[in-house]
Amino acid sequence: MTDVLKMRRASDVRVVGLISLAHGSSHFFHLILPPMFPWLKAEFGFNYAELGLLMTIFFVVSCIVQAASGFLVDRIGSRPVLFAGVALLGLAALTYSQSNGYAMLVLGAVIAGCGNGVFHPVDYTLINHKISPPNLPYAYSIHGVTGYIGWAAAPAFMVAITTIADWRIAFLSAAVLEVLILATLWLSRARLVDDVQARRDESEATHIANNPGGAPMSTFGFLKLPVVWLCWIFFFFSMAATTGLQSFAPTALFKIYDITVSSGNYYLTLMSLGGAGGMLLGGYLATKLKVPERIITICFTVNIVMGLLMATGLVPVELIIMAFVVIGLGLGIAAPSRDLMIRSATPSGSSGRVYGIVYSGIDLGAALSPLIFGIFLDVGLPKLLFIGVALLQLMIILTGFKVASISTPKAS
Repeated sequence: MTDVLKMRRASDVRVVGLISLAHGSSHFFHLILPPMFPWLKAEFGFNYAELGLLMTIFFVVSCIVQAASGFLVDRIGSRPVLFAGVALLGLAALTYSQSNGYAMLVLGAVIAGCGNGVFHPVDYTLINHKISPPNLPYAYSIHGVTGYIGWAAAPAFMVAITTIADWRIAFLSAAVLEVLILATLWLSRARLVDDVQARRDESEATHIANNPGGAPMSTFGFLKLPVVWLCWIFFFFSMAATTGLQSFAPTALFKIYDITVSSGNYYLTLMSLGGAGGMLLGGYLATKLKVPERIITICFTVNIVMGLLMATGLVPVELIIMAFVVIGLGLGIAAPSRDLMIRSATPSGSSGRVYGIVYSGIDLGAALSPLIFGIFLDVGLPKLLFIGVALLQLMIILTGFKVASISTPKAS
């Protein structure tokens, strides 16, 4: 390997490390609230539908902000938007810690949604423009791994501190953690410089090359392309399934198998760790096999089987933990193939805008899922959680094949 390639790879590793740190913190904040549901229910007397509504509010706000922040990234650059998002997450945790009722929890969810909404447009814009093409699958993989680590850490972190102290101290600790992450990003801010004009020129040149004699794509022109909305639907189903498990799997396991809620939260941690390991393997498979729709199909088919088996109530309790690890592995292995498939299917001529709109499907899916599954639990139908997640994953497979069948210039 030449010295230039070594330097390029070292630069890629540092940039991906910073972006992934921020991404991990956003996923951590996805799950600082659900593990606290039993304590908030005991403190304030909320029902599961009300608690699920908090997550709905969080993700609806995030969906709106994500779609808008993509345009902001294209106008002012990724770095200031990233810093604002991290700061808002810290403020949200502080607000949660001081809550004296439902209104303050709602306010915290709104602030957290505003912070969470910036990450995908920021992260994927930086990765696609600052990472060399041969390293992209591995960059997607590492980026995704830290997301799963964030998911894995949050339940264990929040439950452990709540057990030792109380739920308010747990939220305060999460706020302090986010401040430390913001400080780390600030100290390394030179590596996160985003040359907006250079990126705009590159996008225009790519669009002209792919459309000789055609006019440049307008600001909102990409919204007319069916593939953008197919990608949006793909992410909608994907996150609806994942968030359903993350929000209410511990409660459903308690009702079906009499597994304690605390143990159920640690199962979620193991699922996320399985996802992190799967993500590393998935990056390698995506690079070598180059059949993303097949990888996605196999992974989600296995997950569907696991979910339906747990819904029967007949799975031995000692095997439940293994089922969650397998589900996590499936989600992780599929993710790099998913990102490469979406990148190859989305159009050129935009950047933050495409990722802002496409990935907003994640937030809306996550917004509706806790509300619906919370109602199922309130009416005494916990098995519908696992059945519903299985149906959503079937829709992921079908939509993935449709996306893969569309060949358009990739997003720049």
